Amino acid sequence: MSKITEKSPKHCANKQAVNLHKLNKKLYIYLTTLVLSILSLIFLVWLILHPTKPNFSLTQADINQLNLSGQSLLNSSIQLTLQSNNPNKKVSIYYDEFLIYASYKGQKITPETAIPAFYQDHEETNTLSASLVGKEQPVGPSFADGVQRDQRTGKLALSFKVMGKLRWKVGTWVSGRYRFVVNCMTVMPFGPIPSPPLSSTQGSHCSTTI
Repeated sequence: MSKITEKSPKHCANKQAVNLHKLNKKLYIYLTTLVLSILSLIFLVWLILHPTKPNFSLTQADINQLNLSGQSLLNSSIQLTLQSNNPNKKVSIYYDEFLIYASYKGQKITPETAIPAFYQDHEETNTLSASLVGKEQPVGPSFADGVQRDQRTGKLALSFKVMGKLRWKVGTWVSGRYRFVVNCMTVMPFGPIPSPPLSSTQGSHCSTTI
């Protein structure tokens, strides 16, 4: 005589729950493996290409106005031209934010001016122009003394700082945003009053930090 075994509904429900748990576990492992594989591939491509930071140079700077109003308020107007070069052969760049201002001996003498966002293809060079205008920009008491000393020596040194955010593009993949800082300096002839206008056409390389 054969033995007939009957399974209760509770036993069947427990077995289904176990099977569902195993299925969820397998699905989780599969998705995790897939995501890790994709991230590893992206990281490998990043290591192979390894983007080189862009190069910047200051090609021209013209000071049309640099006058003190009272003892601590500066009115200024500066026109400058920058060149931006992407040295990478397979990596393009999105510049999402690009702010620039002028400073003198560590003192900010113009407010930040924004250059519109732009895209830079691989091995491409772009010419960027900016007009920096400051109206009653507060400066310290050392500003006037420094300018007078530079006027006696016949040379005026100005610094320009760029702050922004960029993204790398490799094929269809686009990275997250990276902050970058560019520092430029120019030295121009600075004769006796009346001055300005002052101009510098001697190109100078800028330092870039990402």
